[in-house]
Amino acid sequence: MFKNLIVYRVHPTWTPDLAALQSALAALPFVPCSATQEQSAGWVAPRGQEHGLLAESVAGQWLLCWQTESRMLPAGVVAQRVQEKIEAITRDSGRVPGRKEKRDLKDEARLDLLPQAFTQRRSLRVWIDPRARLLALDTSNQTRADAVTTALVKALSGLSLTLLDTRTSPQAAMSAWLTEQEAPAGFSIDNECELKSGAADKAVVRYARHPLDIAEVPEHIRAGKLPTRLAMSWQGRVSFVLTEGLQLRRLALLETETQENQRSEDDFDANLALFTGELSQMLPALIEALGGEQPAA
Repeated sequence: MFKNLIVYRVHPTWTPDLAALQSALAALPFVPCSATQEQSAGWVAPRGQEHGLLAESVAGQWLLCWQTESRMLPAGVVAQRVQEKIEAITRDSGRVPGRKEKRDLKDEARLDLLPQAFTQRRSLRVWIDPRARLLALDTSNQTRADAVTTALVKALSGLSLTLLDTRTSPQAAMSAWLTEQEAPAGFSIDNECELKSGAADKAVVRYARHPLDIAEVPEHIRAGKLPTRLAMSWQGRVSFVLTEGLQLRRLALLETETQENQRSEDDFDANLALFTGELSQMLPALIEALGGEQPAA
């Protein structure tokens, strides 16, 4: 259900209210692009049902879904149409369009081509834990995350968000764990990491499917290469890659056969309860392993 997480702290100025949240999201529903519209965005039902609820609540955990649609216009296709217009003007009038006119021709070309362009849709799930006052987005793209959080803050009175910030930076913590070859309590270090040099050469060392409890890993760190990604597991139940920016990537539940038999891929409630149940326990443990949160300014 979630592949990546960017996590935010919800400030106490916002009072969680599911009915108010539903109303706020309904004010910005997703509408497909019109023939001459390049992009559109809005909220859709997380269950994928037409006219379904825009904010689902399962076991006290809330799920939203932001959807975008973009018309795909390759730059080369636009450039070709502009060139055709320039050639037509030159042929008919005997003059070559200037810089400003070329900019206008580019806008005209885009409008000409937009109705014929293919569209691409993307969905981004938003998980809110109202009791823990955490909000997480299923993306590794900070620009996309910023667009969604901006829409939420505008829609919900009193909502204020800040990126999760810990006393110990992920990079410093990962360096210590790899140097000491010991993971924090409840966690294990898996067989993948990336180390980057801060020197001018920007040297990079990557380990994939390789044990990290070897002498050369601490040696690289002592030589100035710092970890930017580290694969880890929690309690043998959740695996993920921690990044230097405190993002979680490639999230996966390490399910037992019993858990797999208890649910199916189309069992929305069971999937949501299982994922959020595990993550709502793992995130506080990870925050603690990183020294706790920075106090609010």
